[in-house]
Amino acid sequence: MEGSIRCSANYVPLSPLSFLERAAVVYADRTSIIYGSTSYTWKQTRDRCLGLASALSALGLSRHDVVAVLAANVPAMYELHFAVPMAGAVLCPLNTRHDSAMVSALLKHSEAKIFFVDSHLLEVGQGAVKLLADSNISPPTMIIISDFNDSIPAVRGVHMSANADYETLVRTAPPNLEIKWPNDECDPISINYTSGTTSRPKGVIYSHRGGYLNALATILVSDITTMPVYLWTVPLFHCNGWCLAWGMAAQGGINICLRNVTAKAIFDNIALHKVTNMGGAPTVLSMIINAPITERKPLPGKVGVMTGGAPPPSQVLSQMEELGFTVTHCYGLTETYGPATICTWKPEWDALPLEERAKLKARQGLHHVGMEEVDIKDPVTMKSVPADGHTIGEVMFRGNIVMNGYYKDLNATMDAMSGGWYRSGDLGVRQADGYIQIKDRSKDIIISGGENISSIEVESVLFSHPTVLDAAVVARPDDYWGETPCAFVKLKDGVNISAEDIMKFCRARLPHYMAPRTVVFEDLPKTSTGKTQKFMLREKAKAMGSIFKKGGSKL
Repeated sequence: MEGSIRCSANYVPLSPLSFLERAAVVYADRTSIIYGSTSYTWKQTRDRCLGLASALSALGLSRHDVVAVLAANVPAMYELHFAVPMAGAVLCPLNTRHDSAMVSALLKHSEAKIFFVDSHLLEVGQGAVKLLADSNISPPTMIIISDFNDSIPAVRGVHMSANADYETLVRTAPPNLEIKWPNDECDPISINYTSGTTSRPKGVIYSHRGGYLNALATILVSDITTMPVYLWTVPLFHCNGWCLAWGMAAQGGINICLRNVTAKAIFDNIALHKVTNMGGAPTVLSMIINAPITERKPLPGKVGVMTGGAPPPSQVLSQMEELGFTVTHCYGLTETYGPATICTWKPEWDALPLEERAKLKARQGLHHVGMEEVDIKDPVTMKSVPADGHTIGEVMFRGNIVMNGYYKDLNATMDAMSGGWYRSGDLGVRQADGYIQIKDRSKDIIISGGENISSIEVESVLFSHPTVLDAAVVARPDDYWGETPCAFVKLKDGVNISAEDIMKFCRARLPHYMAPRTVVFEDLPKTSTGKTQKFMLREKAKAMGSIFKKGGSKL
């Protein structure tokens, strides 16, 4: 339009680094981080991050170089979310459950120049660097994050900085670094590898723009007000803590760092610090509701809990509500910076029975304000499915918080975004009120006798059984039906029940073709973000072979 211009006065590239700059002034003397007996203010946090950025630059980092970190939810892990991009570099947080071989593969793929390692994970980090060296690949410079007074061991054959300890690096940093702001708001800020549910995880590229937008959107959907007290039960390596690593700075919150997530630690920290907000996968919620009475403590006030990462059973949601927690259900993927939809609650639902409220809340809802659109589409025709609650399609996204792409994998990026939408691989339906509901991953749907069976629906029934602590349902091959549901169940401590009793319970509540025909009692394999590793269970079910042999009887 005539008369309008674009210049530095009216356009600045978006970056979540600006949240820390503001927090250091507005909330200067307010507490930013608490970890055991250690605490910092927001001014101290900004100074520490800037010092670390200066030290990284002095180590020879160039713009867009990658800095990897393998650490639990400790203060250094939080600080690196700001310090690394302040140096113009790209953060690469690694899953703390990976073994040395996987960490080594990701260090190689990311071409990380510097590698921060938690002292509690030193064996894994050391092994990963050794594997690189043994393959004649130049390993990254390793810096150890010590927990309190841990000694720094010598690491044979590993190149380490002269200031190989994190705190020494911060303390001896050259002064007066200028922040290397992004030249373009779409410049990379982080590479997040997808959780290990595929043979080799993909590196999802996040931008400064996307991190900024989803941090603000996540604050809004979680109802996180000014100066919250946030308990870190979401791994900071997972989608940058659902982008709340940056979001807490925007609101001047107190970050309660938690190395080990247990029910006792959760209740103790809520009581001690008067926690107002936290998050976690349904496994964390299950841990809370199944905590022994001796470990529980009364909530000091309203505690908002954002859950996602896997569809939460309605029974878990209702029990959390009974304990006094206010649960917000979000849905998203690594490729959408974490939370991308919200099951927005409507006041007219308050009068419904608890079980009905929980079923409504278990839905994935609609896109939040940071995402442009979510839809359920036929993946071939790209037409939207009808809002009938029955027609299954693929969940697809488009908007400003969809990833830049997969690092060094243009073909995978193009495939994922073909047709102008990001294809999630999740299958779902749209309800009459417009809200979406996930039915399964495309690879997890069970097709029995030509009928589609949602493993999530079967799992929801299993979770309603009073003896069941955890459950997952996968397809078992069958010579007659093609596939039949196979349930892997973990029982609560001190209870016993037969597989036949579980199957009868399900048959009484589901169409018979949907009820499990096999029940296996065992612990379920999990990723560090709480997702059940169904690919491992599918392999076990496949190895069982068919229940019904050709020519045999059929139920």
